Amino acid sequence: MPPDPQANVLGVGVHAITLDRACAAIEAAVAHRVRGYVCLTGVHGIMEAQRDPEFRVILSRAFLVAPDGMPTVWVGRLQRHSGMQRVFGPDLMLELCRRSVQKGTTHFLFGGKPGVAQDLAANLRARVPGVRIVGWCVPPFRPLNAKERSRLEAQVRKLRPDFMWIGLSTPKQERFMAEYRDRLDCGMMIGVGAAFDFHSGRLRDAPMWIKKSGLQWAHRLCQEPSRLWKRYLVNNSAFVASITLQLTGLRHYELSASRVVEALGKPGPAKSPQISQAYRSGD
Repeated sequence: MPPDPQANVLGVGVHAITLDRACAAIEAAVAHRVRGYVCLTGVHGIMEAQRDPEFRVILSRAFLVAPDGMPTVWVGRLQRHSGMQRVFGPDLMLELCRRSVQKGTTHFLFGGKPGVAQDLAANLRARVPGVRIVGWCVPPFRPLNAKERSRLEAQVRKLRPDFMWIGLSTPKQERFMAEYRDRLDCGMMIGVGAAFDFHSGRLRDAPMWIKKSGLQWAHRLCQEPSRLWKRYLVNNSAFVASITLQLTGLRHYELSASRVVEALGKPGPAKSPQISQAYRSGD
């Protein structure tokens, strides 16, 4: 695991890290062919973990949980992680693509609506000359069936990419990475969600002052109101209430996920046996 300590955000461990340190940690893992996944977690992911113990375990098993929102950074700084900075998914993707040119490492894109991955690959190649994008896959809006799963495994096994970028949105992308970590012959899987839409030109990025002020959610809401209004209304309100209780000491959130793992028991019908087995193995 990266050496950086973790901030406790409602019981979710978020690494007190910077973009540069995140890139260095991921590159070191790729160099040693470590199989793992990276979660970029903001308020949405934190609140999903409050509602779903199994999702909380997915985060706890990640190689790196990076702060993908200013509220998580502010909480970390209040916990004396003064150097903690935001690691925004599109920024991480672009920076690792740039750094990979000299190293010769390769990239595979998984996710997005039809046409997004192709546009993303073209735009990244234009912005980062020499970047090696060796393939992509546009999955259906449902779990892969046996035939699709075998096809993906064969495609990735042939290409053996160093970076596999997952753009499925939270929590779907985290669940996918946890389930397929040991199935796919790739280096590090990184869930970047909307980065596919930003770098393909589907969404406009916010100005820097909006990002630093923690208001990027409002900028996103203006672009996708019908899809995001409920998420932000429910999650943001619940986060403010819960984090106030934590920071004032009125409620304690256990950072360790060990009790959550024990509480999972046997996987139910809606849970993936592969994911649950991976958690219990501690691998």
